[in-house]
Amino acid sequence: MSKDFVIAIDQGTTSSRAIIFNKEGRIEAVGQEEFTQHFPKAGWVEHDPMEIWTSVRHVVATALSNAQINKHSIAAIGITNQRETTVVWDKNTGEPVYNAIVWQDTRTAPFIKELASDGGADRFREDTGLGLSPYFSGSKIRWILDNVEGARERAEAGDLLFGNTDSWLVWNLTGGVNGGVHVTDVTNASRTMLMDIRTLQWREDLCEVFGVPMSMLPEIRSSSEVYGKGRENGLLGDVPIAGILGDQQAATFGQAAFTKGMAKNTYGTGSFMLMNTGTEPVISENGLLTTVAYKLGDSDPVYALEGSIAVTGSLIQWLRDNLGLIQKSSDVEDLAQTVEDNGGVYFVPAFSGLFAPYWRDEARGAIVGLTRYNNKGHIARAALEATAFQTAEVLEAMNKDSGVPLKELRVDGGMTADDTLMQFQADILGVEVVLPEVAETTALGAAYAAGIAVGFWSGEEDVTNNWNEAKRWSPTMEADERERQLRLWKKAVTRTFDWVDDDVR
Repeated sequence: MSKDFVIAIDQGTTSSRAIIFNKEGRIEAVGQEEFTQHFPKAGWVEHDPMEIWTSVRHVVATALSNAQINKHSIAAIGITNQRETTVVWDKNTGEPVYNAIVWQDTRTAPFIKELASDGGADRFREDTGLGLSPYFSGSKIRWILDNVEGARERAEAGDLLFGNTDSWLVWNLTGGVNGGVHVTDVTNASRTMLMDIRTLQWREDLCEVFGVPMSMLPEIRSSSEVYGKGRENGLLGDVPIAGILGDQQAATFGQAAFTKGMAKNTYGTGSFMLMNTGTEPVISENGLLTTVAYKLGDSDPVYALEGSIAVTGSLIQWLRDNLGLIQKSSDVEDLAQTVEDNGGVYFVPAFSGLFAPYWRDEARGAIVGLTRYNNKGHIARAALEATAFQTAEVLEAMNKDSGVPLKELRVDGGMTADDTLMQFQADILGVEVVLPEVAETTALGAAYAAGIAVGFWSGEEDVTNNWNEAKRWSPTMEADERERQLRLWKKAVTRTFDWVDDDVR
């Protein structure tokens, strides 16, 4: 039977998906399943790793069934994942020692503050490309080892393994306790604060600072090579697992952003803008992250500047689930269109602090500018516009760091279906916003990485040739109005600062 397809497992923050792609990079079938979000305390966000693993098996089965194919038609498996979300498990039993601590979680802020007291927030930026933040995996591993009874002793004895969800899935897919492969790729490793951004190796001195035994860490590999094969008794038995990319790097790859200066923005639970900076890392001076964009086999790594925004799509979920303002997320556009503008209302969703370019752990959400005139339509519009404003601030920082003003922004993710938001995004950026025909670029990027590794696709040229534009939004807002709106937004952002004191959480 000919191997006509590649399957991508997209393990995201709120759901797991499996998407089957054909040679032209088009979707053949999809399986998707949401899983439980756990919020034990304010600022804490957790997932059950076993529920994630179960959901992945379900969606793979669904996708294969929907495509009416089996493993014999699959050339390779690609994996993309929520990046900094931290899993620690026992290699002898396969059992997690604690829930996965999600990238949005801020419980390690006191430890991060302690680290920053000696050398500042940029203490490790030159080495890792990252500023100190609870966002990254290193401090999350430490928290588990220090707070789960017996975990540190077991880790130091060599019994515990760490991974972001990519490593957790590969280990289970390749056999788990029966010979599971413990690996990650350079893009995920670059989100831990434990990897040297230039050598692409774990740093012993950084592991000591974070209190992480190096025996826990997965082997760092490229983003496109064969890491192992699906276990024999699985739905994907003997199919090579050949691509791993963190979700935002995968979307960059799927958007064919292979030229230095090209950028994409993904609108999901949060939003993440990446700009290709070539084969040398650019260390940000404006609140951005330096990250590995991808590494194909033995080729040189390609780097990116990244602006990470914690809350965008999840703000719309909050309007739906916490306030009951809308019945389903897609209703927000209709509600926003009941008013002509935001009515002077600005919504800064610093639910777990502010990420790029501010990195303020102590910030909390605020709605400002309210008058008796305002109604729920204004709140909905302000919530949508918050995504565009946050993206604009990231782009401003990116232009400063790169020295090359962006001319066009490629976009993907669920919120691109909202025409009102995308038009406002183009207006507030003052640049063209472009959507590809295949908007599932995160899964697509992982599929391409896997397919390239096994010769299903020949390389980046095939990715570029498969990319096609579906829609374009051009800016129509006058420059004076754009500047006024951004000035008011930045004023609103300052109102969120310094909310959390030692006795307020």
